[in-house]
Amino acid sequence: MKKVRIGIIGAGWWATTAHIPAVKAHPNAELLAVQSRVQAKAERTARDFGAKYACTNLKEILALKELDAVIVASTPNVHFVQAKAALERGLHVLVEKPMTFTVEEARELVETAARNNLQLLVSCPWHFTAHGLQARRLIHSGVLGDIKLISVLMTNPIDKLLRGTNTSPTHGTDKADVYVEPRKGSYSDPATAGGGQIFCQVSHAAAYLAFLTGLRAAEVYARFDYDGSQNDIYNALTVTLENGTLANIASTGATPLCERTYEVRIFGRKAILQLELWRGEMALIDFADKRTRFEPLAENEIYPSQAPAINFIDAILGRAPNGSPGELGLASMEIIEAACESAQTNRCEKVRLINGLRADKADKYAALKQKA
Repeated sequence: MKKVRIGIIGAGWWATTAHIPAVKAHPNAELLAVQSRVQAKAERTARDFGAKYACTNLKEILALKELDAVIVASTPNVHFVQAKAALERGLHVLVEKPMTFTVEEARELVETAARNNLQLLVSCPWHFTAHGLQARRLIHSGVLGDIKLISVLMTNPIDKLLRGTNTSPTHGTDKADVYVEPRKGSYSDPATAGGGQIFCQVSHAAAYLAFLTGLRAAEVYARFDYDGSQNDIYNALTVTLENGTLANIASTGATPLCERTYEVRIFGRKAILQLELWRGEMALIDFADKRTRFEPLAENEIYPSQAPAINFIDAILGRAPNGSPGELGLASMEIIEAACESAQTNRCEKVRLINGLRADKADKYAALKQKA
């Protein structure tokens, strides 16, 4: 079987922690090139991880004729430009979350990938856990009945990254084992990161709603607390999904290092499904009080950081379906964009699309057309 030749765009902390090791470990993949804006860093990373080419800009890496696919692991402000250029070059693309800065950008990536028959995958490891996949099957099988309410509490100790007071990562490995730390400003500069908790972490939770239910948001009401930072540190969202299901997302990066929480509670007419993602626990409780506990996940299965890249390669080869398609990144951006607007306007913002436009904007567009 041929090997998928992959280039890494943005050879920073997460690329060297998750994506590059996944590519190196896959028997049908080759790490062809790495890109970093700093020549010495690009050369060192290529040498240390065995890549053939060290590149310093997008044009240089996309010019490599051998390339089959790229992993866009740069900062969010350049995701759209880099992913779009790669798709237009005919390359498959795995892009980090948040997929883009805006809904329109996310939709353009999804449409470009579809038009060119290319894989577009958004990097959300939660979509690849055994519990997540089983939860989705249970929801779609009707075991829970009609879903009426979803409650999400997501915390992760990254507020120092969001505030810019520390660049040390808090996930997955000891500081001594980190190949390279996040660049200063990557998480704390709004022009680079887009925002704080809403872009960095709620992007996971928002995509997970669509992953589990297959539903998009219809409207969002949100409140942010910045706690003296230029970025949002605390978020509270009320989301109405397109079928009327209510969903609450509460999230913060201000939590002790020892206390990560990712609770997802799904309330159906027939049963309740409880997931504790950071603990690898899941239980189903029906209205006859029968409780079914699922086998707990092993520690390395709780957050499978290499799973997106592995699935990306397998999807390109036709060996597996795309487990985290770009449509989920688009669904996430719809919630993020509406939440940011709601936090500013103090209104519930509509998300429902009509001919590719949000409902509120579509109404204005129709009125303008009528006047014309």
